[in-house]
Amino acid sequence: MRTLNIAASGMMAQQMNVEVISNNIANINTVGYKRSRAEFQDLMYQSQLRPGSTSSDQGDIVPAGIQLGLGVKAAAVARSHSQGPLTPTENDYDLALEGRGYFVVTLPTGESAYSRAGNFKLSPEGTIVTVDGYEVSPGITVPENTRDVTINRNGEVLAYVEGQTEPENVGQFDIAMFVNDAGLEAIGSNLYLETPASGVPLLGIPGQLGFGSVRQGYVEAANVNIVQEITSLISAQRAYEMNSRTVEAGDQMLNTLVQMR
Repeated sequence: MRTLNIAASGMMAQQMNVEVISNNIANINTVGYKRSRAEFQDLMYQSQLRPGSTSSDQGDIVPAGIQLGLGVKAAAVARSHSQGPLTPTENDYDLALEGRGYFVVTLPTGESAYSRAGNFKLSPEGTIVTVDGYEVSPGITVPENTRDVTINRNGEVLAYVEGQTEPENVGQFDIAMFVNDAGLEAIGSNLYLETPASGVPLLGIPGQLGFGSVRQGYVEAANVNIVQEITSLISAQRAYEMNSRTVEAGDQMLNTLVQMR
């Protein structure tokens, strides 16, 4: 009897679905988080009567046939890279990207990672870094005696230094775009890595050539819709319950066979 295995595959699929949804809900307040969605495929089919086969010597064609499916499997966990809402913070080093692109972050290994989380800080040396202390490309250092900092829409960092009337341009942020954002590998800490599926990064400056612009004093909130997630959670829970009922029905059928004399 295939029923038990088919229903079991459905229960495992919905378990993974709930895990993906729960991760979205857990990260609802994570800066720059992009929601994920579980995607599924049907498993292989066993053909007891192939569609299009002949049913007689006269060449009559079977119009439909008999194909029995064997369940469901996980195909992918797709990530939505749609723009999240911008939340004001009034912090000079909080930056949000409005449009496409990622901030470029240099990991301790020297490898480049990419992030939409712009809640940056200053290191003891005055370099703009992530909350984990990773340098944000191209390595912008704010002078020690700076009284104010302005970051314009093009990512230029203008430092107002004590004793100077004109601001000093201390650098400009790099941002990167990818052909396939969904192909990026998430490694945690709001960071992504380039993969063969994402393609190589196209580096540029904010506000030009299709790149997003920078908004100072804002952070990009997670693009998670809590109503949508709760609705999906209820749907996944009900699907899990229906598959478990199918297991019970299959067990009762097997029990009936065992008790036959």
